[in-house]
Amino acid sequence: MSTVEIELELPDGTRMRVPEGTTSLEVAERIGPGLARQAVAGQLDGAWVDLRAPLWRGGALRLITTRDPEAGQVIRHSAEHVMADAVKRLWPETQIDVGRTDHSEKFQYDFDIPVRITPQDLEAIEAEMRRIVEQGELFVREVVSADEARRLFESKGEPLKVSRLGDIPAGEEITLFRHGSFVDLCRGPHVQNTAQIGAFKLTELAGSYWRADESNQMLQRISGVAFASEKELAAYHKRIEEAQRRDHRRLGVELDLFQFHEWSPGSVFYLPKGFALHQRLVDYVRGLYRKYGYQEVMCPQIFSTELFKVSGHYELFKDDMFLMRGDEREEIALKPMNCPAHALIFRSRKRSYRELPMRLAEFTQLHRNERSGTLLGLTRARSFSQDDAHIFCEPDQVQSEIDRFFEMTREIYRDLGLSALEVYVSTRGSEFIGEPADWERAERLLFESVERAGFDYRHKPGEAAFYAPKVEFDFHDALGRAWTLGTIQIDMAMPGRFGLRYVGADGQEHEPAMLHRAILGSLERFIAIYLEHTAGDLPLWLAPQQVSVLPVTERHEEFGRKVLDVLQVAGVRAELDNRNEKLGYRVRGAETQKIPYILVVGDREQSDGTVSVRRRHRKGQQMVGVDEFRRQIEEEIMTRGIS
Repeated sequence: MSTVEIELELPDGTRMRVPEGTTSLEVAERIGPGLARQAVAGQLDGAWVDLRAPLWRGGALRLITTRDPEAGQVIRHSAEHVMADAVKRLWPETQIDVGRTDHSEKFQYDFDIPVRITPQDLEAIEAEMRRIVEQGELFVREVVSADEARRLFESKGEPLKVSRLGDIPAGEEITLFRHGSFVDLCRGPHVQNTAQIGAFKLTELAGSYWRADESNQMLQRISGVAFASEKELAAYHKRIEEAQRRDHRRLGVELDLFQFHEWSPGSVFYLPKGFALHQRLVDYVRGLYRKYGYQEVMCPQIFSTELFKVSGHYELFKDDMFLMRGDEREEIALKPMNCPAHALIFRSRKRSYRELPMRLAEFTQLHRNERSGTLLGLTRARSFSQDDAHIFCEPDQVQSEIDRFFEMTREIYRDLGLSALEVYVSTRGSEFIGEPADWERAERLLFESVERAGFDYRHKPGEAAFYAPKVEFDFHDALGRAWTLGTIQIDMAMPGRFGLRYVGADGQEHEPAMLHRAILGSLERFIAIYLEHTAGDLPLWLAPQQVSVLPVTERHEEFGRKVLDVLQVAGVRAELDNRNEKLGYRVRGAETQKIPYILVVGDREQSDGTVSVRRRHRKGQQMVGVDEFRRQIEEEIMTRGIS
């Protein structure tokens, strides 16, 4: 071990000096045997490090134990290896491809197995996994050369794995992880031993093309979940049941909002109530555009791909575009994003500093060629709209525009009742466009902005897009799932690529700053998230149908229509349910449809000019005059009450 020392800062502020090359596990052992037994990984300055990996620099070190929520990622990653080991033990001729890179929710491996796996086979794999876990086999980390790894996997008859070796960049460290007789290519981190995998369950069987290429062979994908304890596994199953109850695809059918059809995969059919919800969101955001100084535009749906070659999207996102031929010489694409078109609007004529900031917003449909296997209702669609906008401004206006964005974001999330939010700042990675000094200034500005706004935030080093550092708002829904909603980015590339210029106060030409921003993001995706978060119980101001008027019998229908007219003239989304069904049946139907208000009109109401009001989630009912109810509901809609 090196005689050079490095300094580590522990979460409690303690500083520890250790020889360079000390492992996180050795640090845990120095702190105490209990911590060492429970540790599953380390985080150095927020980056994961395997317990057995040498620490070659100092920094803030956090030791992750089985009690920490983050431990689940390491446990699932390790369970992934145990599953592959079990499959190899049951079918020795199996070839193993790769597992997941993201273990925040589940684990999986793709296999070339000599038999077709069935749900019954999953039980046999689980039983074999339990035997491996009970043995408590140690995970061992090894650093090898590319030639050593190639010889190893060739000797094991693993051509898929040999091929994957070619994906590792030259000069990058190659590591293997072993437990028992099983070995695989892996960066880690992994638990200390298999006994730390407390509970697991295999959940899915699916097909997957090797390297996601439909011209390649079909592999079998096995997925599962794992946790530190049986209690956590049971809680997971409970969350899954609740998630199924809240699934937006199910709610879309039950609430008569939208549908899908195999002849238009990845695209939604908004039914009248669903379209009312979509348009209410658009109208709401559009109203705030007037308040915050945005101008709405509408750009073409079809462009020559030359536009996206200039913007840089063609090279990076060509496979995600719908491309077609216009004539023999022209390649055209359906618009996958708005920003390049907005850059064309800006450069359509000479601009003055007096016109800035210029805030351009657009709601038109976008199209991306998502693979059929990845489509998932409204959350992953081929056709969608966004509440995105692009701000062109002078460099010294960027700060105030970010402040304005934060103000608008707070207002929208407040009105929607979204409070469980986390803020992140993503900074430059290894691949980027522009000058490092410019990136550093932009990143510093973002950090200062979120701090001045009073947000608690986390740093995501290296996770910015190649063209822009960004701030993002992650929302945690009722099931604890994280969704990225709002983002703002300082574009380091597009103004230069499009040659954007404005004439400044000094009479000289300057390059404008360009900001990309969205608050809800994809409206389709947001609707899915919000439906699942609320279980379809939308706040009154957003509900597609706000009131159901129920005449007790046919002779009360005329008065019911008068009540309906009063409400509809006031802009209330109300409908009359005069079906030839018993009142109780229609009341239950309105409750199932999650309609906020039910108004019953019978003899007494008709004679008194009143309605019998039932408010969803409130006990009892009250008699209210028709005009008084209209005033009450108008006030509730205007103030956007969430309850």
